[in-house]
Amino acid sequence: MKYAILLSLAAAFTLSSCAKQTTPGTGDSTNTSTTMLTGGGSSFIAPIMTNWIDSYKKETGVSVNYQATGSGAGISSLIDHTVDFAGSDAPMNADELARAKAPVLHLPAVIGAVVVSYNVAGLSNGLQLSGPVIADIFTGKIKMWDDAAIAKMNTGAKLPHEKIAVVHRSDGSGTTAIFTNYLSNVSPTWKSSLGEGKTINWPTDELGGKGNAGVAGILKEHANAIGYVELAYANQNHMSIANIENQSGKFIAPSVESASAAASGVTIPDNFCTMITNTANADGYPITGFSWIIIYKDSPKSAAINKFVTWILSKGQDATKALLYAPIPEAIRQNEMKALGAAPTAAK
Repeated sequence: MKYAILLSLAAAFTLSSCAKQTTPGTGDSTNTSTTMLTGGGSSFIAPIMTNWIDSYKKETGVSVNYQATGSGAGISSLIDHTVDFAGSDAPMNADELARAKAPVLHLPAVIGAVVVSYNVAGLSNGLQLSGPVIADIFTGKIKMWDDAAIAKMNTGAKLPHEKIAVVHRSDGSGTTAIFTNYLSNVSPTWKSSLGEGKTINWPTDELGGKGNAGVAGILKEHANAIGYVELAYANQNHMSIANIENQSGKFIAPSVESASAAASGVTIPDNFCTMITNTANADGYPITGFSWIIIYKDSPKSAAINKFVTWILSKGQDATKALLYAPIPEAIRQNEMKALGAAPTAAK
């Protein structure tokens, strides 16, 4: 019986930059010095968003309120006009674009790694896992920690004869979208049976946590558990992290450097909507993705919103590495500034 433990720890089509733009928006006469902005969505980006908000308030006096409700909830809030911008680790899908009824921009703000983390006595960082093995664990085909498929890649490791407890996101999640996009790329069985998205129908007896913080909390509390979280959450909670085999057959640890390598050389479309998992770069970590800020192309607060996003894409990139995110490559960043109508700036 599938059940969920919900932990809330506070923390193409038409109409978007991902498709043909057809519907005009409203004008903008906002005084950016007095406007308060609201955002919501991705918990993946929440640690650095907190840093950005604090720094931006100190520099400009503008307050920004961001709630880490999950990518799906953030997009819904943007569509409902209850937030000024959404954070999401997956682009809006066709249904969401249709509901938006006005052009939106998807603007990559950072690059991040989704890690496979586990809580097994005697197993520290560096357990080696391949994509197909991860898929078999999360479908329930591999049930025990000492399964031959895991042992084959981890000679000498003390793998217990204990049942694996699988932890996943219970909310609509961009982290899930990155993770399932990766598994769909490396496992034909996963792709045909489960697919990818912000939510899927998980097939086994699993634990569900709300937000990256919720999954991290469950992993810490449950022995022999495995799950997926953003790198910063695993690091903050001192959790064990697996090295994942990439296309080149190398087992890569998630890091700022390996996330940057995953994104290097990727062709980014003009609308910035692409997934970058399963990199062909020999040094790249394969479960890597963009985290987007999604905004309406025109809104009553466009001047204030664009000013905040422009700041994120310039000064805000200084904070990325210390918080275990990779900065946006310069060529992509400059194209985003053009999309916002901002003057190009030199990287800090």
